[in-house]
Amino acid sequence: MHVVIDINIIVSALIVAIGNPAAIIDAWLDGKFTLLTCAEHLDELRETLRNLAELIKPHKAGRLVNQLKKLAESIDELPKVERLAILMTIICSPWPKQAGPTTSSRATKPAL
Repeated sequence: MHVVIDINIIVSALIVAIGNPAAIIDAWLDGKFTLLTCAEHLDELRETLRNLAELIKPHKAGRLVNQLKKLAESIDELPKVERLAILMTIICSPWPKQAGPTTSSRATKPAL
């Protein structure tokens, strides 16, 4: 399965190491899906992380950008997606306890 992750999800995973955004990143790093990225996507992520340097340690930000460059599938341009459909999938689909991330705190869906 090929997945595009919104920059906000990536940044949220770096700010808070538990919850759905972190679980999505963990699932990618565990090989559950192939992440798609492109040069524009990486540039947007770098710029966003520079603006949030007070919240996110530069070494954590740099490590994730390097992982994206190394492990994600780079394409010329990301496909257009409907944000609402993605957000509804994330909000309405909690991680199964056995198939989810390795820690139980990450498998818990946050209250809305």
